[in-house]
Amino acid sequence: MIEWRDGEPYSTVYQDVYFSRESGPDETRHVFLQHNQLRERWLAMHGQPGQGNEGYQARHFTIAETGFGTGLNLLCAWQLWEETAPHDARLHFISTEKHPLSLSDMEQAWASWPEFSRYSAELLAQYQWLAPGMHRLSLANGRVILTVLIGDVAETLHSLQACVDAWFLDGFAPSRNPEMWQVPLFTQMARLSHAGTTFATFTSAGIVKRGLQAAGFVVRKVPGHGRKREMLTGQFGGTPLEPSAGNSPSAPTMQHATAKLHHAATARPTRPAPGKAIVIGGGIAGCATSHALAQRGWHVTLIERHPQIAEAASGNPLGVLYPRLAGQDILLSRLAQHGFLHSLRLLQQLQLSAADHACCGLLQLAYDARERERCLAIAARDLPPDLVHWLSSAEASALAGQAVAQDALYFPAGGWVHPPAFCRALVNHANIHQRLSTQALNIQRQGDEWQVIGVDGLLEKAPVLVIAAATDSANFSLTAHLPLQNVRGQITLLPAAATELPLNTIVCSDGYISPAVQGRHCLGATFDADDADTGVKAQDHASNLAMLAHTLPAMHASLPSLDLNALEGRTAFRAATPDYLPMAGPVLDAAALQAQPPRHTANPADLPWLPGLYVNTGHGSKGLINAPLCAEMLASAIAGEPAPVDSKLLAALDPNRFLLRSMGLKRLVLGLAAYPS
Repeated sequence: MIEWRDGEPYSTVYQDVYFSRESGPDETRHVFLQHNQLRERWLAMHGQPGQGNEGYQARHFTIAETGFGTGLNLLCAWQLWEETAPHDARLHFISTEKHPLSLSDMEQAWASWPEFSRYSAELLAQYQWLAPGMHRLSLANGRVILTVLIGDVAETLHSLQACVDAWFLDGFAPSRNPEMWQVPLFTQMARLSHAGTTFATFTSAGIVKRGLQAAGFVVRKVPGHGRKREMLTGQFGGTPLEPSAGNSPSAPTMQHATAKLHHAATARPTRPAPGKAIVIGGGIAGCATSHALAQRGWHVTLIERHPQIAEAASGNPLGVLYPRLAGQDILLSRLAQHGFLHSLRLLQQLQLSAADHACCGLLQLAYDARERERCLAIAARDLPPDLVHWLSSAEASALAGQAVAQDALYFPAGGWVHPPAFCRALVNHANIHQRLSTQALNIQRQGDEWQVIGVDGLLEKAPVLVIAAATDSANFSLTAHLPLQNVRGQITLLPAAATELPLNTIVCSDGYISPAVQGRHCLGATFDADDADTGVKAQDHASNLAMLAHTLPAMHASLPSLDLNALEGRTAFRAATPDYLPMAGPVLDAAALQAQPPRHTANPADLPWLPGLYVNTGHGSKGLINAPLCAEMLASAIAGEPAPVDSKLLAALDPNRFLLRSMGLKRLVLGLAAYPS
C-alpha cells in the first residue's frame, strides 16, 4: 500500500504522497489549525460561563478528520491543545482511515520530526490491533482521546454518534480519491455538525465546494499553503442550497441527500460541568463505570453491599481475556472484538503487575467440525494478524509447550487477569469514594437529583445514578422490568504439581485452561442457569476435568488420581440477558411508557426517560471484555462526548429494548442510539 520515495511515504493505491517532508507540519498548521481558528477557540475555553463561552461548559472539543494517514494532523493538534486548552479539558479527535499504515511505516514517518517524538511515542505504543471498526485510544493521561474508524468513510461516519466542532477534510485529492469526496461524506458532515462547526480543507476543487454548499456549509476560498494557491474553509450554516445544474455534480443524488437536511442549524449541545455521580455495584461493571466517570472529572460515590469490592462474580482468582468472534460482522462478534481491545488498552494504562495480568497468548481450538468451520471463517476475515491468525496443530503445540491435537486460532494479545486486582486499580482514583458494606434498598428522584436509600435512610444523592449490580440491578422498582437471570458457574483450581506438563498459553475449547498462576491452573467454567447452589460441587469439578480431557488429552492423562471433593474451586453467579447482549444505557420509565404507549414512529427524545438514570449489567461470563467498554459508552453519553461504538451497537445494547419489543415497538429500538442520553 505504501512506498518510500526520497524519504516521503507514497501511496501506491492513490498515486500520491501522504505529506511533504519539507512542509508537512507547516501545511497542517496553516490549513487545519489556523483556518479552524483552533488557537483562538481553545484559549477562549479558559473563560467562565457568562463570558460568551457557554457552548464550552462541557469542557471538551471534538475534531473529525477524513484520512488518518500517518497521524500528522492529530499530533499537530495535540501539541496546540497542550499549549492552549484548559488543563482539565478533553480533546476528542475522530479520524477515518480505509487503509491503515503498518507500525513500521508509522515509525519511519515520524523518525525525521523530533519535535513530535514525545507525542508520537505515546501514539505508536497503542498503534496495534487495527481491525475494521472503531478504536478508542486514550492519550496524554486521558486529556486527548483518539477514535479511529477503520473502513470506508461513508460507512464509518454514517454509524458515528458525535457532535463535531471542527472538520479536517484531508485524505488524498479529489482527482486521486474521487470515491471519498461524494454526497454521502457531505451529508454525514451536516448530520454531525452544529451551528458553530467549522471546516478546512487543502483542496479548492469545485466538486468539494458545491458538495459542501449543498449540505448547508458556508464556503470561502482563501490562500493555500506553499504551492497550493487556494484552499476552502467555512462554517456550517444549516440551510442547504437547492441543487441545480449549475451548482451540483449530480442533481438527483444531491437532491435526495439535501432533502434530509432542511433544518435550521442548532447550537452546540451543552452539558453541565462534571459534578457528582453515584454507582451501585462494586464488580467489574461498577468499578469500570466509576473509573470512566472519574477520568472525566466526575466525583463518584461507589456503593457496594459487600465488605470489599469484587466479591461476587468479579472475585474469581483468574479471568480470561478472549473475544469469541464470528465468521461475519454480527453484533455479538463486533461487541466481543471492540470490548476485548478496549479492555487490553485499559489494562495497558492501569499497568497491573505481572502477578495480576499477563498477555500470554490464547489458542482457540478447532475441536469439532462446527468449530473448525467458524475458526476458518474468522481466519478468512480482514483481521490483522496481531489480533488473530490461524495456526496448524504443530504451530499451536510449539506455542502451548505441549501437544495440541487440533489446528487453532491464535490471539497473541489474549491472556488472563486477576479480576479483584483489576477492580482495585480501576477505583484507585482521587475522584472515587467507596462506601462498602452498604446496601442500597431503594432509589427515588427528588428535584434534579437521585437519592439512594439504605437501611438508615438517605445514603447519597447526585444528579447521575448508574446501577451496575448484576441481577440485583432489577431489585429497584424503576428497573424491575429488566430481564436478568442468574447463571451459576464453577471453576476448578488444579495444582500445577499435579501434572508434569507445562503450559505456556491459555487453551480454549468449550471451556478453558490457563497456564499455572501462583501454582494453580484455572479450569472452567460450568454454565448452569437452573442452579442456585452456592457451594463447590465435585460433579462440576468432574465436568471441568472432562473438558480438559478433550482439550489437552496428554495433560489430562498425566494427572494422578484426584479426590474431586478435595479440589479447590469457586462458584459465582453471572447476570445474563435473553439475547446474550449486555444492557448499557439510559432507562425509560416503564410505568409511564405502558400507561401511554407511543407510536413506533415516535421521536426517541420524546419518550418518558428517567433523567440521569443508567444501567450497566447483563454481561454474563464476558464481564472482563464487555463491562469496561459499556462503562466508556455510559460515561461518554453522560458527558456529551462522542460514542466509542457505532450506532447499531449502541441500539443493540440499550436496556429498554426488551420492554419496547414486548409492546410491539421493535422499530423504535433502532432509533434509541440517536437519543442524546
